[in-house]
Order: sequence, then C-alpha cells, then structure tokens
Amino acid sequence: MLRAYHHNAAEHAQTMPQTTNHVTDIGESWYAKTSTAFDEESPMPDIDVDQNMFSNSEYIEVLGNEYKPKAASMPSWLPHTKLGEAKTQLTNDSKLILENNRDVSQYTVEPESDSLLILTPIKNNAKHLARYFALIDKLKYPRNRTSLAILVSDSTDKTQQMLIESRRWYQEQAPPELRFRRFDIYRQDFFYALPRKQRHLREKQKERRTMMARARNYLWTRALQNEQWVLWIDGDLEYYPPNIVRDLMAYDKDVIVPNCLVRRRSIQGRWKHTVYDRNAWQETNQSREVISKLKEDDFMVEGYKSLKTHRRYLDHFPKNETIVPLDGVGGTFTLVKSHVHRSGVGFPAWLFQHQVETEGFAKLAKAHGYGVYGLPYYYIRHVTD
Repeated sequence: MLRAYHHNAAEHAQTMPQTTNHVTDIGESWYAKTSTAFDEESPMPDIDVDQNMFSNSEYIEVLGNEYKPKAASMPSWLPHTKLGEAKTQLTNDSKLILENNRDVSQYTVEPESDSLLILTPIKNNAKHLARYFALIDKLKYPRNRTSLAILVSDSTDKTQQMLIESRRWYQEQAPPELRFRRFDIYRQDFFYALPRKQRHLREKQKERRTMMARARNYLWTRALQNEQWVLWIDGDLEYYPPNIVRDLMAYDKDVIVPNCLVRRRSIQGRWKHTVYDRNAWQETNQSREVISKLKEDDFMVEGYKSLKTHRRYLDHFPKNETIVPLDGVGGTFTLVKSHVHRSGVGFPAWLFQHQVETEGFAKLAKAHGYGVYGLPYYYIRHVTD
C-alpha cells in the first residue's frame, strides 16, 4: 500500500481564514481536498516493477547519511589554497589580486549556508495546489532555511487567488516551524495559449518549450537572492520522498535529478510505471552521429516514435549504476547549486546545441564546465496527464 500523503492539510484548513473573498470564491475546503488518485487508503496496484518502489528499498538509491553543511568554509569564490601553499608559481599581479580578494571578503554577501530556494512556474494549477503544498510540508528540511517563489503565467483559473491565500496562511497564521524563510508570488503573462490536448504534439514543442524557458528565466532572475541551492519543482508532482532534498544535496553535484515516473493503466487494466521525464538523457555514439547530420537550426525533442535520437534515458541503466552523468535534464525535480545560475547559466529560449529550456540548460551548464547527473533508481512520480 502506498502511503505517501500523510499531511495535516485538514488541520491547516481549520486555522486558515474562512471569511476572505478568495476563500469564498474558491471554496472553503480547497486546501484540505486531496486527489482520489493519491488517496493513501488506495492499494498500490499491480505494476511491472517492484511493488515497494516508492518506499526505502534496495531498488531505490537513498543515502544513509544525511547532508551536513560544510562548517567554516571559505567564500565560494575565493581560492581554497593559501598563497604559501600554491603549487603553481604566482605572478606578482596574481598575488596582489588574491590579497585584495581576501581584504574584501568580509564585506561580501555570500550565500547563506544550506539555504534552499524552491522555484515553481505554474499555469492553471488550482487542482494540484493542495498536493503541491502537502508534499512540500513533508520535506525534512528546515523551514527557516527554505524560501519559496512561484511564478503564475497566463492562468485563467483560481491559481493566483489560492496562492495568495496560501501565502497569507503560511507566513502569518501557520506555526513557526511551517513558515518559509521567504514566500514570493510573481505574475508574468506571456499571452501564450495552447490547448491542453495539443501540449504534447511534436510540432508544438519548440514554441511551447521556448515559452517555458522564458518563464523559468524570469522566475530565477527575480527570485534568487543569497540562497545556496535552487530546487526546481513541477506544480503537478504526485509523490517524492520526504528526505529527497538532503539525499540529493549529499551527492554534492552542480546539477542533479531523480528519475521521474508516471503511472498509467495498460490495455489489460494493470497499472504500469514508466519514465515520465524523457528530457533526462545521456548522449551515445549513435545520438552524436544523428546530431552531426543536423542543420544548425534543427530542434531535437525526445519521446516521439517519429524521431529516433538514440539517447540513453534513465531507465536504460543497470542497477549498479546508481548515479550517472547526463547531457540533458527535465524540470520536474531538479536541484542546482545556485552558483550555476549566478554564473549566467539559464534556460535557453533559443537553440543551443539543438536544445532549448531544461535540456538546453543542461547543455549550457556542461559547456560552462559544470557537472550534470541523474539517479536512475531514485524515483519520484508525476501525475498522469
């Protein structure tokens, strides 16, 4: 039985203001509602993979050691080697530069140790918000080091009103242990309308992903302050482990993603888990050969039978490969060291090595010398489209 939705949303709803226009318009019990597909009393259906794939099992890479901050570490931009210990010969100018760096370091604002910024761009996400906050509330990470920033774009439902009400409750009425370090809501409309039934059409992917890149860039450039980590989370995830933030941080990678699955019913009526995020992949010799024959303005996209890219997805690795280098990532649950963004690595809204948005971000990060990794056997789950 999958018991992933242990949440006191009903208790929260009782303490939320019940007289505002927002709550009246939306419905007083919206916060306490849960999806029937996520009902903790519903038995885990038969699937082709291990039944305990979403609990701590040998099939999931869950670190035994918790992430610990690096105490008394030097500011990230300073060399960790003292002048007298340098292995290479320094010029007089280099020595002067290093001395000046140390002189000014005490006045420099450095990222707060182990502070986390959660970023989520959303559109018409009202029906998923209760679960979104429920999962965040279960995260085993200090709230006083966790900031949340959400971008609402082109929404026509009650998403924005519900977020305003949520922010008011969390930051003004919730118990101190549930209050975020910062909770910001941004609104930026791009006036891009694409019917939901068309969102996965191959011919629509370049324009759709370009708009998503613009939204992500707007969000991180507005929201990132002095946090040390940035966590991109989709607004419609169905499950992720409470320890996931510490688990991913413990790998100490510039960019790292788990394996995002989706549960769908087969023709025979059985539930089956398959990889949802095909944007997380590793190049192969065959895929590089395909790329070598592309025109400069050709756009590559994954998950379509009409386009064979020959890339290696996270479900293509044996169980002994628990962490693997990647060349592309998705944005369902992506942990990034903030210095990656600060160095100028964003989400290309133009073709970069035939990719845009999150896959373009991974390519751009690697071009800057950063490491991009995936965890094939650390699972999270996306709602079924």
